[in-house]
Amino acid sequence: MRLSSTLIVALRALRRNKLRSMLTALGIIIGVAAVIAMVSIGNGAKTQVEAQVASLGQNVITVFSGSFTGGAMRGGWGSAPTLNLEDANAISREVAGVVGVSPEVRSRDQVLANGLNWNTQIIGEGPDFVTIRTWPVARGTMFSDQDVRSVAKVAVIGQTIVDQLFPGEDPIGQTLRIRNIPFKVVGVLSPKGFNLFGQDQDDTVIVPYSSHMKRLSKRTNIASILVQAVSSEEIPKVQQDITDALMQRRQGKDQDFTVRNQVELAQAATATSKTMTLLLAAIAGVSLIVGGIGIMNIMLVSVTERTREIGIRLAVGAHGRDVLLQFLIEAVVLSSLGGILGILLGIGTSKFVSALNGWPVLVSTPAVVVAFVFSAAVGVFFGFYPARKAAQLDPIDALRYE
Repeated sequence: MRLSSTLIVALRALRRNKLRSMLTALGIIIGVAAVIAMVSIGNGAKTQVEAQVASLGQNVITVFSGSFTGGAMRGGWGSAPTLNLEDANAISREVAGVVGVSPEVRSRDQVLANGLNWNTQIIGEGPDFVTIRTWPVARGTMFSDQDVRSVAKVAVIGQTIVDQLFPGEDPIGQTLRIRNIPFKVVGVLSPKGFNLFGQDQDDTVIVPYSSHMKRLSKRTNIASILVQAVSSEEIPKVQQDITDALMQRRQGKDQDFTVRNQVELAQAATATSKTMTLLLAAIAGVSLIVGGIGIMNIMLVSVTERTREIGIRLAVGAHGRDVLLQFLIEAVVLSSLGGILGILLGIGTSKFVSALNGWPVLVSTPAVVVAFVFSAAVGVFFGFYPARKAAQLDPIDALRYE
């Protein structure tokens, strides 16, 4: 019997029981839809985190204070101010492949301007900060090396500060008071949005690190050092050279700093979302198995109901393989139809969730292909046993069956 004829017979059999066929495919539909929706939402979250990490800058290596051991006291990065300006200068001077260095000092303070006030983070940075972070100045200019050397009272502000303290005004050239010290606004950073920790990056005032250390915080140590490598390929070497240079300065003392690159930060940030995506996809995949069991159950019922029909076909000359192929095609058609409808439902569900909650979604083509192939494979796997049982029926017993 030709394949086309077998296919027509199989489709007619499914059409005779439309409602049962749709209910049988429902398990596959829900399973495929759940897999695609979960993977799409998970990939969207991962992409958003990666974009936020990328907003930290290009080829960035960060040296954090901390990671020290002293007697019985132990701590991780950020636990102690162990870096100083000489460390930053040593990196800039001695490490090949470095194109930008910016010492960092951070604090939170109330800032005042135009009779308004706002609590924000004050960051001390070097002139290379905007290049390292790929954060261009939208209006005005970035402060210079001369401003750092002269401990100038100048500031570059984020868009949130403009909105809160200079609504409807041009802030360039105006005065901003930090701890009652007047700072002249020389630039406004382009809007950056929220980072991967949910903090508003535009809610910031950036001043020369020397001005922060001597005029505001009265510190002698710095919190961290931003370093930009010449290329992504050079990051591992530059990272190791930074560690070697700083350890040489410590002359055999325990390491009191931590060096992390952008890739490591991205991996740490996306690890949780990746794990959750795999977990949700696995749970959704279980429903595909359940749907396959449903197909097997219905096909076994169909074989029982159509025993006499099978006997007639075998009696008039059909081979066992023709019957096997017929029932196998029915199972594959059911699962494939369920896969197609599940794909459409999954994409629609992910878009609906995105529109409803504002979550990012990214429909993965490989996930769609894998879900469809898996649904078809479920039809073959769970449909083979009922099809084989039908093919092995004895024609005389089948014709005698009532």
